[in-house]
Amino acid sequence: MKVGVMELLQERPAGNWSYRLYHAQMSKQFVSITPQAIAVWCRQAGHQVHYVTYYGQADPKSLLPNDLDVVFIGTYTPYCGLAYALAKLYRREKTLTVIGGPHAKSFSEDCLRYFDLVVKECDRTLVEDILKGRFESPAVITSGKPLTEIPSVEERMPDIIRASFSRGKPARMSVIHLLSSVGCPYTCDFCLDWDNSYIPLSGDALKNDLAFLSKNYPKVLVWFADPNFGINFDDTLSVLEQTPEGRRNPYMIESSLSVLRESRLQRLKDTNCIYVAPGVESWTEYSNKAGVGKKSGRDKLEQVIKHFKLLGEYIPGLQANFIFGTDTDRGDEPVELTREFIRSLPEVWATVNMPIPIGGTPLYDSYDSEGRILKTMPLSFYFKLSYLTVTMKNYSSVEFYDRLISLNQELSSPRMMMRRLATRTPLATRLFHNARALAVRKDIEDMQTVRGLLIADSGFRAFFEGRTQELPEFFHTLYEKNLGAYAELIPRKERLPVFPEPEKVSKNVLPVLPISPGGVKVESSPR
Repeated sequence: MKVGVMELLQERPAGNWSYRLYHAQMSKQFVSITPQAIAVWCRQAGHQVHYVTYYGQADPKSLLPNDLDVVFIGTYTPYCGLAYALAKLYRREKTLTVIGGPHAKSFSEDCLRYFDLVVKECDRTLVEDILKGRFESPAVITSGKPLTEIPSVEERMPDIIRASFSRGKPARMSVIHLLSSVGCPYTCDFCLDWDNSYIPLSGDALKNDLAFLSKNYPKVLVWFADPNFGINFDDTLSVLEQTPEGRRNPYMIESSLSVLRESRLQRLKDTNCIYVAPGVESWTEYSNKAGVGKKSGRDKLEQVIKHFKLLGEYIPGLQANFIFGTDTDRGDEPVELTREFIRSLPEVWATVNMPIPIGGTPLYDSYDSEGRILKTMPLSFYFKLSYLTVTMKNYSSVEFYDRLISLNQELSSPRMMMRRLATRTPLATRLFHNARALAVRKDIEDMQTVRGLLIADSGFRAFFEGRTQELPEFFHTLYEKNLGAYAELIPRKERLPVFPEPEKVSKNVLPVLPISPGGVKVESSPR
């Protein structure tokens, strides 16, 4: 069979030269491991495989042959509009269409309008069953368990080279993704991993991957894609330490401050950890991850700043992840605390996110039960910092945008960029953080546009305050601009999302959930 595997990392071609350069250097590095694993499994089963990633470099449809038997598309929610348009085109060619990834897991029912098969979790057996035609479409299918057996880096290398390298060789910004674990022990209500138990992966497999990389690509950056790296800290670091000192690839991790205790930091440094991105989240919630006990507000801020300063003595690159707009945020205090964090630690890049009602999470259930989700907002606007998708509990829409704009202005101001350049962090890290600051300025422009419309247009404001479900024309126009020539494939009536039923999303799904021709879900097995 002729099989296509495509991962979407952008929604449209970059407009100007600076964005094209950014996407060609940076966006292309945000690939996922699972699409590469699928490409490996399909090749090993004897099929002709075409693996590509789309980061705005060309017409996405042109990246794969037209006469495919099966196409697997992986995407995040912001790029789902493009995924849906591509699915329509492939269906016209009688290609079996399969979607997976975070969006498919969160919004399966919405995906099923366009794809033959929607995959929540997968493994090699499930992929082989798809290729053997053992599922009747349309269907939502899942292996029912986390992916724990992953092809080695050596097996994935042809796809890594295609996705992350330049002309077959690693570039300065090239990244190779690894996993040492899946799942997370925390139960943050906004996260898809809230009910996925922590599972360490094979230490022998990780050892072999690291040995292969240290021998063949000794300076290429490794990005551990673990939801929370280092929960099984001693065992994981023991594996990393088996690579001889001086031959260890530099690596990045996302972890929690509670894991990053002082007694462990020297081992991270010695194994060549160069970047850490802990989640601080909120000044009033999720404090167990931050390792501050029951502290909140200013008490939490002081301890978190102290912890990041300690991290900086061992790790050259740091990022802190925040959420603004939780139901415990009120007034100016959460904004001022985050601004104080930014001013106190110019060497730390701060990401500021807003609550997103991801299907399959307790946060989604809560917002849905309270009628706070803007249910006519197209899903492709989710995870875009400029656009609210819910009504805030303690802020009007204008109040929220005023504070969100001020936070991002603090982060990207010329003064902060100069202070960032004056820190002692590596030059590459300083330049990287300031490049992100320039990108934030574009987000601020979009936020200011939305704020202006909230003030000037009562209908626009009514939508964001949940008093009308009529989607403002502004978003239809923007949707069509983002999709370009593909916009005509998704007419306006189809932009209305199909949301999961909240009473079901917090429970384990059945192994296979196909949709019968009459539209009723029935339990089934591969035929």
